[in-house]
Amino acid sequence: METSTYALLLFGALAGGFVSGLAGFGTALMALGIWLYVLPPSLAVPLVLICSVIAQTSTLPSMWKSFDLSLVWPFLIGGLIGVPLGTMMVASADPKVFKLSVGVLLLIFSSALYLNKRPLAIKFGGRIADGAIGFAGGILGGLAGLSGPLPILWANIRGWNKHERRGIFQLFNFTVLATALALQTASGLVELKVVWLALVAFPGTLIGAWAGARVYHALSDKHFGDVVLGLLFLSGLGLVWNSVGTH
Repeated sequence: METSTYALLLFGALAGGFVSGLAGFGTALMALGIWLYVLPPSLAVPLVLICSVIAQTSTLPSMWKSFDLSLVWPFLIGGLIGVPLGTMMVASADPKVFKLSVGVLLLIFSSALYLNKRPLAIKFGGRIADGAIGFAGGILGGLAGLSGPLPILWANIRGWNKHERRGIFQLFNFTVLATALALQTASGLVELKVVWLALVAFPGTLIGAWAGARVYHALSDKHFGDVVLGLLFLSGLGLVWNSVGTH
């Protein structure tokens, strides 16, 4: 590879790792936009999955005690059921339609939640509703790598605090993306070259995740919520742009 390719690979790893360490999700949001300049999607997408798992694994020990696992398990069960279904839908469904739909949803809800000044704490549906959101997130994760947006929006609507939301973001995305990576590897979709690229990106991912985690611990509940909604808005904008601009 050329020097510029190495530089962009490391820069994408740093940016993706930082956002993942800060918010518990968002590696793809930051890294893919950089890596797709120098890598084809067949290499960039599995590389994002690997770096997401690395970044989230590296920050888990410092945050594990603050997570409320009783909130997370319905999302995990639903997500694990949904991932294989989403993977099977890849051949028959149109990912662009899903990306456009989810993108519009993110733009509307992230804007509405940001503009709403009254704190939300909706209890509707209890654990069953949480599991259903996890199931839908698992399907979207298996289909188009979009596991995070629905559980993240739902956690904000529930009105959970910073640590509760972070536990759901990080543990759900870690589980779903690791499962998706295992399924892709078992299906022969992960090329050997991706392993080499992951080794190159590894230091940048770890350094970025460490720096992001330091910033996370310094944020208040409100500022963390604003960061999450801002990232969701950017993610929605990117999905809509990608869907409309590639027809």
